[in-house]
Amino acid sequence: MHEILMEEKLLSKNDGIAALNRAALRGRGVFSINMVSSPGAGKTSIIERSIPFLKDSVRGLAVIEGDIETDLDSMRVKRHGVPVRQITTGRACHLDAHMISHEIPWVCGIEGVRLLIIENVGNLVCPAEFDLGADLTVCVLGCAEGDDKPLKYPAIFNKSDMLLINKTDLVPYTGFNVERAVDRALKINPCLKVFKTSCSTGEGIGAWCACLSGLVSNVVK
Repeated sequence: MHEILMEEKLLSKNDGIAALNRAALRGRGVFSINMVSSPGAGKTSIIERSIPFLKDSVRGLAVIEGDIETDLDSMRVKRHGVPVRQITTGRACHLDAHMISHEIPWVCGIEGVRLLIIENVGNLVCPAEFDLGADLTVCVLGCAEGDDKPLKYPAIFNKSDMLLINKTDLVPYTGFNVERAVDRALKINPCLKVFKTSCSTGEGIGAWCACLSGLVSNVVK
């Protein structure tokens, strides 16, 4: 019983900070997304492949990278000329609103920024519970992972607004059934907007970026 109460109190505090994060970003005209996935699904590669499209359509872009250790992903993003901050969580398996709150002044201080991409720590479990204050949650499912992931980790698919089925170029080698994965995800969350992407071939990257740019334009005036 005490463990349940402690968890509720922790999440309640996190939600309060997340609301402040969201208000601060919106107040500066910044639309934000929380990108989640298992390790190795291709979040960083999607960001890298999306940058040329988003620079043309959104223009002002910033990225926060979350990892347990190293700044390897932030260095990958930095080479594309995009402002980026690295959060290393130590042993924590997810980002939380308090961590993001420390980066809000940095984001709001970037001239002309309109879109913030937060790449969460690779994990399909804990990120489902912790609101960061983002406007949109994007789940990435790699085709090397298995098309049963929506059934095994329903909470994150239920919370997400978009689903990117990534690494579609690997389908012939993995036995991954794309349509079955999409069907399972939509049964959990019928409102999911689904894109099929490959960072190797470029499939779907333009369509995903066009959709994201449209959301930014509609929300951030």
